[in-house]
Amino acid sequence: MKLAYIFPGQGSQYSGMASDFSKYESWDNYAKVANDVLGFDLIEIMDGDEEVLKLTENAQPAIYLASYVAFTELKKCFREPDFVAGHSLGEYTALAVAGVYDFETGLYLVRKRGEYISQAMKPGEGSMAAVIGVAIEEIEELVRKYDGLYIANYNSEEQTVVSGKTESIKSFVKHLTENGKRAIELKVSGPFHTPFLESAREKMAAEVEHIKFRHPKYPIVMNSVAREITDPEQIKHYVLEQISGPVYWKQSIDRMIALGVNEFVEVGPKNVLTSMLKKAKLNVKHFSTLIETKNLAEGVTSGR
Repeated sequence: MKLAYIFPGQGSQYSGMASDFSKYESWDNYAKVANDVLGFDLIEIMDGDEEVLKLTENAQPAIYLASYVAFTELKKCFREPDFVAGHSLGEYTALAVAGVYDFETGLYLVRKRGEYISQAMKPGEGSMAAVIGVAIEEIEELVRKYDGLYIANYNSEEQTVVSGKTESIKSFVKHLTENGKRAIELKVSGPFHTPFLESAREKMAAEVEHIKFRHPKYPIVMNSVAREITDPEQIKHYVLEQISGPVYWKQSIDRMIALGVNEFVEVGPKNVLTSMLKKAKLNVKHFSTLIETKNLAEGVTSGR
């Protein structure tokens, strides 16, 4: 039996996060460090206006902080993972808990990542859409017919996310719905995980150039290649690549299962990743820490 900790990405934030996560013993320490590193009151934003919180430059450090604190509490009462992985932004949390860099460095990087992504995206010029229940081969063929459209997230057998120019997204969604397929335009600020964010990737490359990445304590199954990576320079390369390239999440889950993982714990706010596992009906146990820390070990082993 092998265990993987998986960390959520943007979209898992919600107003009131700070109040909920303040129940954790380690919260006060990390919350203070976060405010000091960032130079503004992240905690106030986490409990404040939803529209302000969902801004990329705010949501990313908020989710990172909450997920890191949840991990700190989880490891007090449950065994260490055999593998770690994170969805998009969550990959930065996975690197931090694996010791590739420290908490403060990760917080700085996700804030910069959010800023650079926001700078790369002009309001209204890009969007994303989730496609439900359509074969990936059909989606890939259809995407090629549109200008500036890309597959951003291979989330599961049932769910794929496409990203790109707003007008192409709208036409793509219209075509699918008119043909009896399910496609939903997402409320996001731009075309994540596409070449439109190449400038953000380049700026982040300059940020990480002088940061020393260490060998991870746990193998990290990375978004860009869906396989375990332990070499620090390769980790640095692939964590940058996913900014402007697709997230192979389904393939990452499949890889961990092939390596013997049969328990997944989603560490952070909400339960987006475990919901996908549940819908996929895989023969694995899955559990989300959510907010409550009571009986965590029982929750994991029962596979709730």
